[in-house]
Amino acid sequence: MTSSSTGSAEAAFQTQLTRYAELLVRTGVNLPAGGKVLVNAPVEAAELARLVAREAYRAGAEDVRVDYHDQHLALALFEDGSEAAVDYLPDWLSEESQHMVADGYAFISIVGSDPSLLANVDPQRVARRSKLQAGAGRKVSEAIGSFQVNWTVAAMATPAWAARVYPELSETEAVARLWTDIFQVTRADTPDPVGAWDAHLAQLKRLTTLLTEKQYRAVHFRSELGTDLTVGLADNHIWQGGGEAARNGIYGVPNLPTDEVFTAPHRERVDGVAVASKALSARGQLIEDIRVRFENGQAVEVSAGRGEATMKQLIATDDGAARLGEVALVPASAPVAQTGTLFLNTLFDENAASHIALGRCYPTNVQGGEDEATLQSAGGNDSLIHVDWMIGTPGTDVDGLTADGKREPLMRGGEWVI
Repeated sequence: MTSSSTGSAEAAFQTQLTRYAELLVRTGVNLPAGGKVLVNAPVEAAELARLVAREAYRAGAEDVRVDYHDQHLALALFEDGSEAAVDYLPDWLSEESQHMVADGYAFISIVGSDPSLLANVDPQRVARRSKLQAGAGRKVSEAIGSFQVNWTVAAMATPAWAARVYPELSETEAVARLWTDIFQVTRADTPDPVGAWDAHLAQLKRLTTLLTEKQYRAVHFRSELGTDLTVGLADNHIWQGGGEAARNGIYGVPNLPTDEVFTAPHRERVDGVAVASKALSARGQLIEDIRVRFENGQAVEVSAGRGEATMKQLIATDDGAARLGEVALVPASAPVAQTGTLFLNTLFDENAASHIALGRCYPTNVQGGEDEATLQSAGGNDSLIHVDWMIGTPGTDVDGLTADGKREPLMRGGEWVI
C-alpha cells in the first residue's frame, strides 16, 4: 500500500470516527445546549472520548467529564489482592455519580473490555466483588434504568477485544475489522448517520406501538436448538425499543446499536426451557451452551457447557436473579447478525438475536412502573443484576398469546411477520 493510500484510509477512518462521536452526542443522549455529560471509557478509548468531548461542546455543553477505567486493575485485584481488598469498597465511591444524576448529567458509556480477561480468576472472588459493586451503584443504576437522565452505551474497538473476536487476524487487522463492524451496525459509515437513525427509530416505534396495543398475556418461543419457552408478560406492560424520552423530556437512544423491542415479563409466569444461541460474556468470563428450565417464573435447572459456575453464581446473587426482567425480540436479519460475527459483548450480541434477561426489569416497561408498589403489583422483577443472554436463531418462531387463548404469529424463521 502506498503512503498516499494509507493516508486516504486514515482520513476516511477519522471521518467515520468523528461521525460516530457526533452520533453518541446528537442521537445517543441528544445533548441540549447547556447540558452536562459524563463519559465512562476504557483508557484505550481516549481518542474517541476526546472527540465526544468536542462534539458535546459544539452542541453547547456546559460541562464534559471523562472517567477512564482500566480493566487490568481488576485483574490485579483478583490475582494479587487480599480477601479484605476484594471485599472493600469506600462508601463515597458512588456519591459523585448520584450527585451527577441529581444535577441532570447525561451518561455516555463506551465499552470494549476483554471478554476473557478474568477467565482464570476465582469466580467466587469475582462474584463477591460484582455483588458489592452492584449494591453500591444501585441508586445510580435505578436512576439510569428509569430514565431520570439520558444515557447511551456504545463501543470502542480495543486491541484486547478485537483479538478475542478475530483471533485469526493480526492485532492491527483485527482492530480495523472490528471498527468496520462497529461503524456498519451503528450506521456511522453512512453520509448522514443521524438521519439514518431517525428512519430506523421510526420503524422500531411502529413495532412497539403495535405490540403495546396488543397487550399479549405471553409470548412463546420455539427454536431448533431446543428452546420451548412461554414468557408471561407483566400486567399493563409497555414495549420499548430504539429511543426513549427521559423524565427531562429529552429523547435519546440508550444503545448504539439497537434493533430490539423489549418489555417486562411477569416474574411468576415464565415456564419452559431456554437454550442459549450465543455465548455470554459475564464477569470477565465466557459462558457457553446455557440451558435453563423455568417453572412458575423461577430458574429451577441451570447448566452450561462452559462457565457453569459463573452462571449459577449470577442466578444466586439474590432472590430476583433467578427470574426474568426482560424479554426482547430481534430479527435474524438485523445488521449485527448480518456481520456473522460473535462479538462476545452483550451490547452487540443482544442485537443479533432475540433474548431474555435475568434480574431487574425496567420500570418504564410497565404503566406507572416508576412507583415501586405499582411495578411490584404488575409482576415486575427486582434484583441487583440484569444479564441478557441470547436465545433467538434464524429458525426461531415467536407467537403472541392473547388473553382469550388465541395464538398470533409474531416471528417465523427469526423474522417479523407483523
